[in-house]
Amino acid sequence: MNRAAVKRSRLRAGLNAPDPVVAVGAHDAMSARLIDSYAFDAVWVSGFGVSTMAHALPDLNLVTMTEALAAAVRIDAATELPVVADCDNGFGGLNNVVRTIREYERAGIAGVCIEDNLFPKRNSLLAGTVKRELLAPLEQARRIDAAKAAQETEEFVLIARIESLIAGHGVDDACARADAYVSAGADAILIHSKDKTLQEIEGFLAGWQGLGSVPLVAVPTLFPSFSADELRAKGFNMVIFANQPMRAAVRAMEETLETLAKARKLEAAEGQIAGLEHIFELVKTRQAIEAEDAEYTRPAEGGSASRA
Repeated sequence: MNRAAVKRSRLRAGLNAPDPVVAVGAHDAMSARLIDSYAFDAVWVSGFGVSTMAHALPDLNLVTMTEALAAAVRIDAATELPVVADCDNGFGGLNNVVRTIREYERAGIAGVCIEDNLFPKRNSLLAGTVKRELLAPLEQARRIDAAKAAQETEEFVLIARIESLIAGHGVDDACARADAYVSAGADAILIHSKDKTLQEIEGFLAGWQGLGSVPLVAVPTLFPSFSADELRAKGFNMVIFANQPMRAAVRAMEETLETLAKARKLEAAEGQIAGLEHIFELVKTRQAIEAEDAEYTRPAEGGSASRA
């Protein structure tokens, strides 16, 4: 079984396990490497994180599919955890969605998430009144059906993200969309909400007849007081901590830059930054040098070469 198949199998097994799959958002390869060092189950390639950190752009479908895929590939190479990529609304129409699935699957990513926001999207976390338009449920179902038909392996996971509660369309609309997307072949459903009390989510969980038959995914950014275990008890199989490392990195950089701007010397920031040896260790610098410097021993006849 190759590396991609192992990761996909781990993700699918986790989605059907008693404990929740806890994924953490990475915006680059180093953040993925750090996530890999802790007791998490998967890496989420945050579209928000890639847009803002890699390109300094708003999360409004300004990053192309090939740019997003390149970021996901770099992140996947840096971690042994399954990687699930946020693919927004599939980067366009039905044929764009199909191409997205093919490209991400062939690149070895474990799964993707595609939402029903109309192109160009509006970030779900934006506060205040924001004009939001969703695709018609049957059109999104048609796209999911086409995407699943384009898959080349059974293990690849497609998560269908429902924005009904974010857009103010209500619980009934969310339930109808969940039914349509599951019928079209979605492997899991991500239901999103801004309600910190979880009443909207509770309404969906109470009203959706498919609960328990298809894995459910939560992104608790806007209801952060609920733990992964508490959300699992409510019926969620996967919980995504979507953007906390990215936001932590921004704050840390701002604090360090402020210190340097005031002190005008590097020593002032030494207590708030990682040591050089730690960075060297994270990217296995010494192991790479040892591999370069190792002496090559010519193999005996019938044997194999070795490095002393």
